[in-house]
Amino acid sequence: MSTEVQGLQRGLALLAGGALLLLIGIGGAALWLRPAPESLGPTLPAGVAIGGPFSLIDETGAPVTEKTYRGRHMLIFFGFTYCPDVCPTELAKIAATLDLLGQDAQRLVPLFVSIDPERDTPEALARYTDLFHPAIIGLTGTEAEVAAAARAFRVYYNKVKTGPEPDAYTMDHSAFVYLMGPDGGFRQFFSPQATPEQMAAAIRSHLARS
Repeated sequence: MSTEVQGLQRGLALLAGGALLLLIGIGGAALWLRPAPESLGPTLPAGVAIGGPFSLIDETGAPVTEKTYRGRHMLIFFGFTYCPDVCPTELAKIAATLDLLGQDAQRLVPLFVSIDPERDTPEALARYTDLFHPAIIGLTGTEAEVAAAARAFRVYYNKVKTGPEPDAYTMDHSAFVYLMGPDGGFRQFFSPQATPEQMAAAIRSHLARS
């Protein structure tokens, strides 16, 4: 396969991930998400599920599943510690949102799920998440476990080599923040364009209904 074709394919994949193209149904039928009010994020077509069972470990090495945080809302972002721009931006925004929520933030569990388990050990995740907010919890697992969690949340990611060395690579990935309810059910997306003020207001609205 030529370099030009490979580049085109990766570009198309990034476009799909950035727009959060959902591949579902027999043959992977494509469904586009519709814009949501106030540009906070997309809404889902009917019948599309977000979230589900996962088995990972947290930044202390303790095993966690989708049931570990039941009873509290979850704010989830998938990324990696070597991310140069998107992940630090989104985690800083999550940290600002938590600060704006004040005492209400105690009803919320912010989770940073690594899509780069090869480099993101529990210790590395703990150091990284602490740079942004002490409440943010890093999660990782085996490649298969991370892939299963990403599929459950319709997350796009792809390893891209940047050189001949084994660790010379980066990760392409989508960049939506997920709000999940205390029952583990999906509540709302937040796009990269959403502000901490908008996120805090939307989260408070969901908290008031639970």
